[in-house]
Amino acid sequence: MGLPETASEDFFASMANASHILQPSIVVRLLKDNGINKVKLFDADSWTVNALAGSGIEVMVGIPNKDLQRYNSYKKAKHWVEKNVTKHLYDGGVDIRYVAVGNEPFLTSYNGSFLNTTFPALSNIQKALDEAGHGDKIKATIPLQCRCLRVCHQQAIRRTVPLYQNPDFPLDFASLMEVGIQQKTRASSYTNVFDANHDTLVWALRKAGVPDLKILVGEIGWPTDGDKNANLKLARRFYDGLLKKLADGKGTPLRPGRLDVYLFGLIDENMKSVAPGSFERHWGIFFFDGKPKFPMDFSGKGLDKFLEPAKGVIYLEPKWVVLNRDAVKNMTQVEPFVNYACSNSDCTSLGYGSSCNNLDQNGNVSYAFNMYFQMQNQDVEACNFNGMGR
Repeated sequence: MGLPETASEDFFASMANASHILQPSIVVRLLKDNGINKVKLFDADSWTVNALAGSGIEVMVGIPNKDLQRYNSYKKAKHWVEKNVTKHLYDGGVDIRYVAVGNEPFLTSYNGSFLNTTFPALSNIQKALDEAGHGDKIKATIPLQCRCLRVCHQQAIRRTVPLYQNPDFPLDFASLMEVGIQQKTRASSYTNVFDANHDTLVWALRKAGVPDLKILVGEIGWPTDGDKNANLKLARRFYDGLLKKLADGKGTPLRPGRLDVYLFGLIDENMKSVAPGSFERHWGIFFFDGKPKFPMDFSGKGLDKFLEPAKGVIYLEPKWVVLNRDAVKNMTQVEPFVNYACSNSDCTSLGYGSSCNNLDQNGNVSYAFNMYFQMQNQDVEACNFNGMGR
């Protein structure tokens, strides 16, 4: 989603992988209340996209990796554009600017699954946009992970996330606060990982013969839980440094000028895959209910103020489940129920270095039971745990 002009023009949102999703209309109001003027989506869900009509917010819609094979057929690509782009472009409709074809489809973990389907899908989607008369305004692109330096002659969108999991990586260098740590190259000296990472891509584009290819940073952020270095303090520090950098408009040593950046992400997603790590569910700058996590100033001036919270959020009743210690003779009885609760809810805050890491055994069990209960909409069948919950 887009930041106010003083800092940058771009921001990023995901409104999907959660047990309790805020109404799109509430999210759109949240964006507007905070002066956010651009949003990147992972798909083109009509419920979400329709809510953006008339908002003035510029939108990037997406095609999931699993659908890339389908759009190797031009006929199907044309139908997708008609249904998910043209349909929304009426007077007062949705201001669609980009179509993201896949999302990091060349990751090594995919074992080349999308290598032969991504570029044909990109070509067909752009051709369909052109033939529909949208090609001058709306561009198709492929979001790439930082390690992928192959580019197509459209534009490059890249994902930048901090290297907080590497115990030897200097957090000051990752924070963008420019506190004196330098990484020198033959031509430049870098004081933060963003510039160094960004200019690695710039250099690769030069070597590939496309030095002026537009770069959009599709994801950059810092998680707030699920790892010892994923917390509110470090996240705030990172964003303070990033927003200050975006506001000064100086760019990077090899690409001076304003940067196009989408922050990752808007709201926490408690059902997102944790394969990369428990932090994956905690990228939002807002909690799951749209409350801001920490002070954040989009102007880049570092003012100590909170963003506007989501309005109109409806909450469940104030009730919860805890461990019934009287029903437990041996704590080994509880283990399978805790495993079940955590496997079907979100216990990432209990992990090493996470926000609830210091709970005792009873607290851990109560947390797991209650999280399952809440994510099951407080269903009476989700609170008993064979008598061990109350």
